[in-house]
Amino acid sequence: MKEALPGGIEIAQVDVWFQDEARVGQRGTLTRTWALKGTRPRLKRQQQFEYAYIFGSVCAKSDKAIGLIVPSVNTHAMQLHLDQIAAETPSGRHAILVLDRAAWHTTKRLNTHQKITLIYLPPASPELNPTEQVWRQLREDSLANRSFADYEDISVCACNAWNQFVGQPGAIKKLCTRSWANL
Repeated sequence: MKEALPGGIEIAQVDVWFQDEARVGQRGTLTRTWALKGTRPRLKRQQQFEYAYIFGSVCAKSDKAIGLIVPSVNTHAMQLHLDQIAAETPSGRHAILVLDRAAWHTTKRLNTHQKITLIYLPPASPELNPTEQVWRQLREDSLANRSFADYEDISVCACNAWNQFVGQPGAIKKLCTRSWANL
């Protein structure tokens, strides 16, 4: 007998996705850098306030990711991201999307798709969301210690960083697999 979720969906047909957003911009992250012993390296830190946001979802089981770069976080951006996930979910499969309780995730104005079930993490528990490790990886590898000219520059760099990370075979599976999330 095959195990089924409510609604008659077989567990073998389910993909668990984790979703989160990250801000990338002119007041970015400073990280460690190499320098000659006895010297103090100088790093720029911008004082402007231009940002872009990455809406990202990862599925460790299938080693896939879906990303969207937007100028602000709100219900409309979340709806675009849900539409993207629904479009990428093959016919006959169901996506369980695990996410935090941000206001744009929990609003009744979201049109949820039949292919997607939203499951909310407990409040103040970012350690349960593996997408947080993706943001840390992007900041350490591609987005830290940078200066950006404007929004266009920020979004291009964020897109390149996202595509570089998700383009590495096995990177998502290695970084985002959680034993408690396996179905």
